[in-house]
Parts: sequence; C-alpha cells; structure tokens
Amino acid sequence: MRAHLCGIRTACTVQASADEAAAEIACALGSDAAQLIVFFSPDYEPEALSRALDARFPHAAIAGCTMSGGISPAGGVDRGLVVIAFPAEGFRIVSTVLDAIDHLDVERTAGAVRALHRSLEPHGPDHARTARCFALSLIDGLANAEETVVSAVAWALEGIPLVGGSASDDLTFRDAVLLHGGRVHRNAAVLLLVETDFPVQIFKSDNFEATDVKFVVTASDGEHRIVHELNAEPAARAYAMAVGLDPERLTPMSFAAYPLAVKVGGEYFCRSIRRLNDDGSLSFFCAIDEGVVLTLAEPRDIVAATRAELSRLDAALGGIDLIIGFECVLRRLDAESRQVRQGIADLYQRYGVVGFETYGEQYRAMHLNQTFTGIAIGRMPRAGRAVP
Repeated sequence: MRAHLCGIRTACTVQASADEAAAEIACALGSDAAQLIVFFSPDYEPEALSRALDARFPHAAIAGCTMSGGISPAGGVDRGLVVIAFPAEGFRIVSTVLDAIDHLDVERTAGAVRALHRSLEPHGPDHARTARCFALSLIDGLANAEETVVSAVAWALEGIPLVGGSASDDLTFRDAVLLHGGRVHRNAAVLLLVETDFPVQIFKSDNFEATDVKFVVTASDGEHRIVHELNAEPAARAYAMAVGLDPERLTPMSFAAYPLAVKVGGEYFCRSIRRLNDDGSLSFFCAIDEGVVLTLAEPRDIVAATRAELSRLDAALGGIDLIIGFECVLRRLDAESRQVRQGIADLYQRYGVVGFETYGEQYRAMHLNQTFTGIAIGRMPRAGRAVP
C-alpha cells in the first residue's frame, strides 16, 4: 500500500481468488474510501470480483475495467488487481456509464455528460470549477467505438481535460469488461468527473518519430478497423516489405517495434496494428479510413522520452504526488524487446505512477495508440487547504 499527500491510497494484489484479492486490498487500504478505481486481470470472474469489492467497501463507489497488465505501487504486474482509493476530502467525484457504445447516441451522451458536470455546481461557478476538474474515461477496447465516444464526451465537457484508457484483456481480444455501480458492463464506457483541491495536469508521452516512408490506405473496412490494402498492395505485404520482415511472421512485437502514425494538425499520432489476419489484411486499434496517409515511425529511446515528460510535469506542478496512468500494451512489448522495461518501471515508481496497460489511450478529443497518457496530481494543495 502507498499513501499520498493528497490523501489517495493505492494498493495491488496478485491473489487469484476474487474474495482473497478484495480482502487483501481492504486490509491494505481500510474501508473508508469514497471512490475506488480498479484495474484487474481478465482471469477474475468479473461478477465475483464486483460482489467481493462491494462487500469489502460498502460505502465506496466503484468503477474499473480489465487490463493487460497493471502499473502498481510496487512496479509493473502481469496479473492481479490494482486499486486507487480516493478520500472524500479534497476530491469530489461523480460518474456515469454509457451503454451500447457501438451505436452511440451522441446527443444523449452529451446530455449525460453535461448533467454530470452540473452535479458539481454546488462547489463553485463554472469557470472556477472547470479549472479544478478533470475527466477519466474507461472504454471497452473491443467495441471499436473509442473515436465516437471520445469525440462526443470531449465536446460536452466544454474544456474540462479528458484522459483515459481502453479496457484490455491480455492480447486475447475476447472479452473486455467494465465495472460501475455494482454491475458488469460490456460494449460500454465509464466516465468519471473529478473535482479536486490539488493542482493537476493531463499529459501524453510517446517515443517515436516519423520517417519518410508513407502508405496510403487504398482499401479498408472502417467499421471493423481492418486495412486490406496499403499503396494498392496487400496490407501485410506492403508493411512487412517496408520494415524488412516476413509478411507471414508479423507479431504484436513487430507492430510495437515499427509503429504507424497519422499527421493531425501538424503533429503525428500513432495508429497501431492489432493483428495480422489470415487474408493478409491488418486489424488496427484505431479507426482507419480509405485515403488516410500513414507514416512509418521509428522508435526513440523510450526511457529518455518518458523521463523527460515526467520531469517536465514534476517541475510544472512543483512536485508530483501521484500519476494515474494509461499505457498502451504495445509500449510494454517494445520496452521488453529492447530490454528496458525495468528502466520504465523505476521511473514509474519514482513518480508514483499507478494505472494499467490498455488497448488504446484517450487524450482530450483524441483516441491514440502506443502512447502513455494520464493525470498528474501535484504534491502541494491549492491555496487555503492544509496538507492532510
């Protein structure tokens, strides 16, 4: 267990049983939290885990999702349960669930988000409240709907910064699950709106830079995020030839080492490949439409890039107390292939990063891949509030 100056406590367990995992977490954290955010392995039966957490934390609101690995106070974990416990003092949190996101009603979603925002009105006028707020999104990473969800939510948030991650399941692509309100949800998204007395800043970090190699998407199925052709050639063949690999031996490690990116507003954003299909097409973690130009990217030093961003945040906030982080599972694979995962883990422990490995990351109105996003909470409270 780790306690932070802002009052948030974090803990992790690798107990295989849902009941034993919840018991160990409750023993570490106590049962007085106002809000829990939980990230858990798909090995847990989600209904059983939800019941066990509700029993151990009867007075807490609980939200969370499955992961492909966790970032815990003790470092990276491949299995288990990672928990972030918010106190009632210093944080005001409201949340909602968005169902049937594969056919999202944008107006209804915007209305739900605005209602969530209005529920914080007793704590101050709009301009002051917005400056103290951030939003966290947890989205089913197998529903192929992140772009629509993030666009609708960001529009309705009216300037409140949004970060989050796509629920994942150890690269099996079978069942991504969310928890909210004592229920298990699929094909859904959970949105938490947080108002705090502490200084906060959202961020994103990546470790790639564009090359001169370009691909035009010449045939695709946007709804299912499948690219059939790049530069009028079978997609897998065109990609593999460009990076010097056998098109029949492409793996998640290959995709992590040789990412693709799209240029938006003068900046490159990663569009990661999920898997090679039997017909030589490529499935992506993001929506890819015909006519899009993809740029082959090459990795930079992931440890150096991450260190630079965390150091910047530390200076901007006058010291980082805690980071809630969302890291693409492909970043972990890339770090492992380059034998620098421990260097990343050391940085995360130094700066108090807790979170999970995702199938995609959200940042403002963007859905991203192969990126590390999150919210950094500063050590010093805002004026007029004593450190607990």
